[in-house]
Amino acid sequence: MALALRSNERSLSPEQEALRDEALRGFAAWPKTMSPKFFYDHRGSQLFELICQQPEYYPTRTEETILRLAAQDIAALAGRNASLVELGSGASRKIRLLLEALRPARYLGIDISREFLQASTRRLASDYRWLDVHALCADFSRPLKLPGDALGQRPLAFFPGSSIGNFDPDEARAFLRNLHQALPAGSGLLIGVDLVKDRQVLERAYNDHAGVTALFNLNLVERIRNELDSDIDPRSFQHRAFYNEAESRIEMHLISRQAQQVRIEDRVFDFAAGETLHTENSYKYTPSGFRDLAGSCGFASAAMWRDPAQLFSVHFLRRE
Repeated sequence: MALALRSNERSLSPEQEALRDEALRGFAAWPKTMSPKFFYDHRGSQLFELICQQPEYYPTRTEETILRLAAQDIAALAGRNASLVELGSGASRKIRLLLEALRPARYLGIDISREFLQASTRRLASDYRWLDVHALCADFSRPLKLPGDALGQRPLAFFPGSSIGNFDPDEARAFLRNLHQALPAGSGLLIGVDLVKDRQVLERAYNDHAGVTALFNLNLVERIRNELDSDIDPRSFQHRAFYNEAESRIEMHLISRQAQQVRIEDRVFDFAAGETLHTENSYKYTPSGFRDLAGSCGFASAAMWRDPAQLFSVHFLRRE
């Protein structure tokens, strides 16, 4: 006979189990922290797409402009009939710029958010009937095993949006080394990298006037409340983002508005008034600094493009 779940018990999906494990670990740490990969449920992914449309948020439009101007050069470096592997399958115009220029034989979208991945790859399959579309729901911050039928001989991996900046330097090395292991020799890596620049430009980008980035940050608390057995209240936290010049990174935090206790399952965590939950870093690089990092992980620089204001860079790397 089947047993009914008690009201305080939940049957969790693997994604929710990962969220629970991260929250229990991160809330017990000092300082408290959560990985930014848990921003990206379906609502979080939609909010991020909206962030990219805000006037203060320069990375998306600047990267798109670079890709549009460099598209034919990128296609020449990738070669004919390449397979395109997108790490973080988005709904933006960036991948479409590459699809039009490269006309790849195959496309593989990889994302941690299953629902968002399915929706975005279905749109691509519908819009590009000539394209062989594949999807892989996976956490690409961990070692990847890429499906051979979606790769071909010389794939081009695409990691846009300066997402590499969400990793600290050691994590970035681990990510690039894992990707080096997953890709065959001669593969390309096209990667967007945000550049060191004026503090005001950076801080405006992560504190947009419309408050979309604040909603995106607070969505992490919404996820914990909605998906886990927790009494956490999003109204008791506020968004803060600032540039840490010593570490060359933007930091995003959720600040506790008052002294409070938060329960997750049978564990209770104390927050002091003003205590932070550190939710994201976004490291900024110099061009030479990033080339050195990539070179230490087995990727040789083949080309780099920047906008005239030198806000952002796109690197074409070759897996040695």
